[in-house]
Amino acid sequence: MEEKIRVLLSEKEVDDKIAELGKKISEDYEGKSVHMICVLKGGIFFTCELAKRITVPVSLDFMSVSSYGAGTKSSGVVKIVKDLDEPLEGKDVLIVEDIIDSGRTLSYLIQILKKRNPASIRLCTLLDKPERRVTDVKVDYAGFNIPDEFVVGYGLDYDQKYRNLPFIGVVEF
Repeated sequence: MEEKIRVLLSEKEVDDKIAELGKKISEDYEGKSVHMICVLKGGIFFTCELAKRITVPVSLDFMSVSSYGAGTKSSGVVKIVKDLDEPLEGKDVLIVEDIIDSGRTLSYLIQILKKRNPASIRLCTLLDKPERRVTDVKVDYAGFNIPDEFVVGYGLDYDQKYRNLPFIGVVEF
């Protein structure tokens, strides 16, 4: 099957939005440091660009949580593929995700991380599909609300392809 990619959000639109999010996060965490948890693999591009635009001290850790197989829909089964390297106790945690869809993965992840006694947990996503929500998840920082289409680029993939696109595109089959 040959797929085509239609540009949904240009590289400039994404870059401008990340700068805006970085400024807001810096203001909200003024006088503190932020411990960013990048949700792999998709979140890595966004996390790196966001971290460069945050002016308060930043530490990073990585977690891999999966609810997708090779398809385009969430399986609903969440599993931790890679856990954190650092303890969270007393830290101001910012979970950074590429996209929030059903909310299942993030709801599960937040429940687990709260048990590790952070000072606070906030959630930042580049892309949000609120109409697809099946679980209530509070998103503190959202880049773009997008329609219910399967998107790639800027870390998001379709069967491990297209992560390296510098824009957000829609997969058309």
